[in-house]
Amino acid sequence: MAIAYADFDKVEMRVGRIARVEIFSKARKPAYKLWIDFGELGIKQSSAQLTAFDQPEALIGKQVIAVTNFPPKQIADFMSEVLVLGVPDQEGRVTLLSPDHEVPLGVRVF
Repeated sequence: MAIAYADFDKVEMRVGRIARVEIFSKARKPAYKLWIDFGELGIKQSSAQLTAFDQPEALIGKQVIAVTNFPPKQIADFMSEVLVLGVPDQEGRVTLLSPDHEVPLGVRVF
């Protein structure tokens, strides 16, 4: 199904840096709670199922790409404000999408 560029342009994908990570013990599937710094947009929270490949301490400081203009979503007792983007491997384990090089926080992906 094709979409118009105007539809794609409505989705704000931005670069942030993971500032804090906690194990999300109340999530139904193994996940982390993330606090991500988006520069001028501030720090936003997200829940992400990244436990297959990444330990919490290894995620601190990593730049990631997230959708920042979806409405917040309640996951157990945690409010997820952004959707961190990733891709699954053949077994469904998630790998984060991130820039190859350092870029300014909050810049929009196009």
